[in-house]
Amino acid sequence: MKKLTRRTFLEFLGISAASAFSGHYLPMGHSPISKLKAIPPSELDELQLADGLSYEVLIKWKDNISKKEKFGFNNDYTAFIPFDKNKPDDGLLWVNHEYVDPRFVSHFINDDISKKSKKQVEKEMDNVGGSILRTMKKDGKWKVLKNDPLNRRITAKTDIPFNWSEPILGKKSAMGTLANCAGGITPWGTILTCEENYDLFYGERDRKTGQRKPADYDYGWYLHFDNPPEHYGWVVEVDPMTGAAQKHIALGRCAHESATVKELEDGRLVVYSGDDSVNQFLYKFISSKPGSLSEGTLYAASTMMGKWLPLKYDEQPVLQKLFKDQTDVLIRMRQAAKFLGATPLDRPEDIEINPANGDVLVALTNNSTVGNYVGSILKISEKDGQYDALEFTSDTFLAGGEATNFACPDNMAFDPKGNLWFTSDMPGSHMNRADKPYYFPFKNNSLFVVPKEGEHAGMPIRVANAPTHAEFTGPSFSPDGKTLFLSVQHPGEFSASLNELSSHWPEGGDRMPKPAVVAIYGVDEVV
Repeated sequence: MKKLTRRTFLEFLGISAASAFSGHYLPMGHSPISKLKAIPPSELDELQLADGLSYEVLIKWKDNISKKEKFGFNNDYTAFIPFDKNKPDDGLLWVNHEYVDPRFVSHFINDDISKKSKKQVEKEMDNVGGSILRTMKKDGKWKVLKNDPLNRRITAKTDIPFNWSEPILGKKSAMGTLANCAGGITPWGTILTCEENYDLFYGERDRKTGQRKPADYDYGWYLHFDNPPEHYGWVVEVDPMTGAAQKHIALGRCAHESATVKELEDGRLVVYSGDDSVNQFLYKFISSKPGSLSEGTLYAASTMMGKWLPLKYDEQPVLQKLFKDQTDVLIRMRQAAKFLGATPLDRPEDIEINPANGDVLVALTNNSTVGNYVGSILKISEKDGQYDALEFTSDTFLAGGEATNFACPDNMAFDPKGNLWFTSDMPGSHMNRADKPYYFPFKNNSLFVVPKEGEHAGMPIRVANAPTHAEFTGPSFSPDGKTLFLSVQHPGEFSASLNELSSHWPEGGDRMPKPAVVAIYGVDEVV
């Protein structure tokens, strides 16, 4: 991969290097254009915004969404689907709920996981999955209609069928969805929600012995619900209008961070997805029929060779020696990709497609095993600009570090003007610690924008700081581009105890911290 230059980064953004200001990265506190000033890092327990921006809490953990259901914990990916594209101020907001903090959710504080009761597990199961919320803008402000009949929860208890011709571990459906991180939207307006760190809940099965192996951090759900680990780690499609869901086996199983869909001219689909673990891989699925997420070929990326490698049992002798059939390959996609020679990456997380030039942007958050603590962003350029091409070039065009004022890029979104927005995901246990010099300068996690145009086009600018121990996740824009929906996840996660809380956001005082979704206004005016 080529070394980052300012020219390659500007070209990624669809900007002519000759027309952009030829200078250094934007120092903190300087304005990229007349309306926006970067803010410095912060270690305060506040959601701070650049001048010109304001926010309101849209919904928070434990808020009622109906008479029977409440908003879940640790909100992540968001996506707003209007009922009518000609009336974009009324529709459904989807929100992922990734995982729980047992201290807050189930009040389990024992180090011995065997002491967790079935009732406590069920409480945790109710707080993951996703929420579907009727959301409307009135008088310039977005509101959740909390008792609308379309509001509903998808949880770890919801029965979800597999979209596949064969049963998975003897079952045609799974009990629930969990570890829901980032996602995507299909051309027909359904949600793709991705199951990431599924092993925290039901462990993982050792391929050689067949035994369940718990994760290092273990919720212990399998002690009360003996669900196969193989039922999790999939991309799940949800119809926000009905709540109907299905798990797409053809997209493979791993710690899916996202699923970004591109529809080809002939109606076939390309779906990009990253496996959010160190030294794991980047994937894409190419459908063989229009609109299909079950028929097609799954590929893993070799950035060393610039090729997409087909994870196809019938065509790969090495896979035929090591796996039973195509279903086995998809269940153990990580191992199959490794055997074929895919390139290990630094935690490939969110993926977005640049509307200016069609390049594929991949957030590589970090990888301590190779000494990359601050991460980078990768650009994939498909051959001849064709998303179903099997060859590509790649560049590291934006690296984290003090020169660029950010570390650990994670979730991303392009606004309607083509500006890139991205969040950071530094580990809370390492934040604001002088003995962790690779994170200390950046303080709390933040939100950045990279302007497409203007005096400082192509430069990351810090526009928001998260509360203590929180991270921003799931940025998405309202159809008119005037509002940014943003999740504030796990504030106060590393509190010493329930009596020594590190955060009281968003309610302040001595209140318990609560994950929440905020609506940020003014984003169309400042960039």
